[in-house]
Amino acid sequence: MKVKRTEGAKSHPEVNYMYASVSGMYTAAYKLALDMFRSCSLEDMVRLSGYPIEGNALSIDFLGQQFKVSYPDGNFMTVQDSDSELPIATQLLILHYLTSLAEPLEMGTRISFKELPGGDIYIKPFTGRAINPFVRIFGTNPEGLLEVAAILGGQSNGLGDVGVTFRVFPRIPVTFVLWKADDEFPASGNILFDASAPLILPTEDYAVLASIVVLEMERIRKNCNNWIL
Repeated sequence: MKVKRTEGAKSHPEVNYMYASVSGMYTAAYKLALDMFRSCSLEDMVRLSGYPIEGNALSIDFLGQQFKVSYPDGNFMTVQDSDSELPIATQLLILHYLTSLAEPLEMGTRISFKELPGGDIYIKPFTGRAINPFVRIFGTNPEGLLEVAAILGGQSNGLGDVGVTFRVFPRIPVTFVLWKADDEFPASGNILFDASAPLILPTEDYAVLASIVVLEMERIRKNCNNWIL
């Protein structure tokens, strides 16, 4: 059984899939992730991931959608008819989380993406793919962030002008902070992680995770606008 990590989580050999555009790279990444999933014991993944077990499957709640991941084949099964199949990048991320087998060590201190190991290398694409879209979606309507957070299970955190935190995984909170535009400065924002984040997943996974959350918030926001219309 693996125990608490004393160093940062190592990069997966198949990454950087965040920036991969060739389908073959996703195929290789998924195969490696499945091999790792099958090599881990179900009991360890249940104990260390925070997800409950149902029969021979892990019960996953990911941004309001319910799934089961069967063991040992690693198949993702929807629970509700309204839920759609998860994109391959999201399935990879969930498999990486389940197989990290890191002890729960949430510290309560928030750090930026740039403070993650190697985060300064990826900060420009991270800003372009996660922070900038986040500000674009909610910069002119900060209250909309609270509406979307309520739908996705996020909670207000009192940071910035408007801030919310999503517990995307049981042991990985992701915090979004927004500052409104004023006469001198445009709207701005940031995305923060708990200081324990490097002990659970490698930095590139947090880049993917943040962009997935932003895309889901955008989808919910558009649906909200359609309801109003």
